[in-house]
Amino acid sequence: MSKRTVFQFFHWYSQRGSLWKEVSERAAELAALGISDVWLPPAYKGASGAESVGYDTYDLFDLGEFEQKGSIATKYGERAAFEAACKALVDQGMRPIHDVVLNHKMGADEMESVVVRRVNADDRTQIDEEEVHALAYTRFTFPGREGKYSKFIWDKNCFSGVDLIEKPSETGVFRLMNEYGEGQWNGEVDDELGNFDYLMGADVEFRNKAVYEELKFWGRWFAEQVPVAGFRLDAAKHIPAWFFKDWVGHMRDTIGTELFVVAEYWHPDVATLSNYLELVDKQLKLFDVALHHRFHDASKAGAEFDMRTMFDGSLVSSLPDHSVTLVDNHDTQPLQSLEATVEPWFKPLAYALILLREQGTPCVFYPDLYGAEYIDVAEDGNQQKVEMPTIGCLSRLLEARQQFANGLQVDIFDDPNVVAFIRQGTETEPGCVVVMSNGNAGQKFVDLGPDHSNAAFIDFLGHHSSHVTTDQHGRGEFPTNGGSVSVWVRADR
Repeated sequence: MSKRTVFQFFHWYSQRGSLWKEVSERAAELAALGISDVWLPPAYKGASGAESVGYDTYDLFDLGEFEQKGSIATKYGERAAFEAACKALVDQGMRPIHDVVLNHKMGADEMESVVVRRVNADDRTQIDEEEVHALAYTRFTFPGREGKYSKFIWDKNCFSGVDLIEKPSETGVFRLMNEYGEGQWNGEVDDELGNFDYLMGADVEFRNKAVYEELKFWGRWFAEQVPVAGFRLDAAKHIPAWFFKDWVGHMRDTIGTELFVVAEYWHPDVATLSNYLELVDKQLKLFDVALHHRFHDASKAGAEFDMRTMFDGSLVSSLPDHSVTLVDNHDTQPLQSLEATVEPWFKPLAYALILLREQGTPCVFYPDLYGAEYIDVAEDGNQQKVEMPTIGCLSRLLEARQQFANGLQVDIFDDPNVVAFIRQGTETEPGCVVVMSNGNAGQKFVDLGPDHSNAAFIDFLGHHSSHVTTDQHGRGEFPTNGGSVSVWVRADR
């Protein structure tokens, strides 16, 4: 099996109707590049039907099979195409990782009479004592599915809060008053806004035993429908840690002990992430948010950014076994909610720093390999066309990861602009010397030892046209162009 490398096979603006087909078509190509795991978008029906990216969960049991929310297919295609895509990945030796959105539901089928209390949106711990009798969209009957796979009906007792009520008509944050939680939000969630249990839509009440068991049942059912090698857990900071501790444990017990699970706990503070990992018994990995923001800042600052500090405060530097490193994703791309895009010129450097080092599990983003173009509304209310170019050397970096990212790692982070690291290789696998600059052209003096005496090296990426020949002791000057990265490998291997 190739070194674990995750590929996010979608972005927020992926073309409607063709993604599952594209997964099947590109499976062999991705496997040849060394991709081991493919992260797929939410496969079930969202509230906006065929327009849904998948994070407005409506029916977890509708994988593009039933006429609901205006279509049979999801945005990515019908169920048969989804099944074929998963099979194509497995046939190529890759593992499907499925996106799971359990925090909320949207697009309810019916309103119910509810009792709510208004909540201060800026401090969710401030809940009014006054009770308001109203109507709310909290009943999910899934009429298009007619009870197939699951007869469970979601109602007001399955949710802890909503953002819309009727009679009186009002938007905001409202705590649903039912038998769960004594009017309080769930604990073991992020403390942003006082308590970050509530995010959007009808917020799932995990303290309801029936809900808890239904979500466990769904996980077991899902794994019977398609190959499941792991999960990406959405909105983890809004879901009580105790739930995912139990749910992930149950999935491992019933699906497989080797499940790859990564949670989206979007927080840059390592202490916060470390605490969360303890709460879930370290059963999963987390995205390295801090490192992503370092990449973003470095790409904006250019030569003013001190490259020696790149890994300061990152999850990969403190808890590498639990870190999934990334350059960008669907939330950070232009015009999205967490927009903090890494500039294209810096992406080769960033990808070299996650693909060729020992620590962390790297995740590659679809537009960086295949490109993307789309139009959406910007903050000023005007339409904006976005072009995300392919990163030309990314396929070579992926190949370099499999061929040359071997052996012990030695860092040479001794200059604010030009840094390097060495992978020393093993007795049977070659290593490499990676040199990069965020400013002017530069070089690093590297001592590789007598095993590399009088050896010729070339830049595997082709960015630097010269050859490097070490001296009789295996020492040499390895250059890089300005604002670039070079991966120096033995010319005879």
